Amino acid sequence: MVVRGAILALSLSLVLASGAVAAELDTLVGEGRAAIKGFGMSLKAELVAAMKAGGPVNALGVCNVVAPGIAAERSIAYHGRVGRTSLKRRNPVNAPDGWEIDVLNAFEARKAAGEDVKTLDYAAIVSENGARIFRYMKAIPTAEVCTKCHGTAIAPEVAAAIDDLYMTDMARGFEVGDIRGGFTLRKVLD
Repeated sequence: MVVRGAILALSLSLVLASGAVAAELDTLVGEGRAAIKGFGMSLKAELVAAMKAGGPVNALGVCNVVAPGIAAERSIAYHGRVGRTSLKRRNPVNAPDGWEIDVLNAFEARKAAGEDVKTLDYAAIVSENGARIFRYMKAIPTAEVCTKCHGTAIAPEVAAAIDDLYMTDMARGFEVGDIRGGFTLRKVLD
């Protein structure tokens, strides 16, 4: 009888703990989505302004110089790391880590299974070196405007500018609707 009571108490503890983790994850996802939305909106505004002012070659400066500053500002506000990554990255600084590679590959599988790229995201609380870390990614869909610098038919002057800025560029050949990469968050919880 004592053993059965202990097992029941342990089972109830596990259910309550999993409920607390789920609630914590829900809160973190909400905060993460807000951080990503702010980052994406700031980046988009800069890219739109640069495109209007000087076309795709001018917009490359936003990705090369301005975007890292926006990511740094958003990281400070978020109290974590906010950034972008891709399986076919342009800037080596944005190379995905193992967790991000797994999530980006899962996004590709989910897209192949029919999910809308615009809704793809994933969150987890993981353990790294004994610390609890919140990780979150949101897929970046390739829009028509993205193909000017990331597509299959890039204008020669744009390709030349990309080659000058990024000697190891792999971020070409995308079509509208492809997964361009992902916005990524990392936040230490402990």
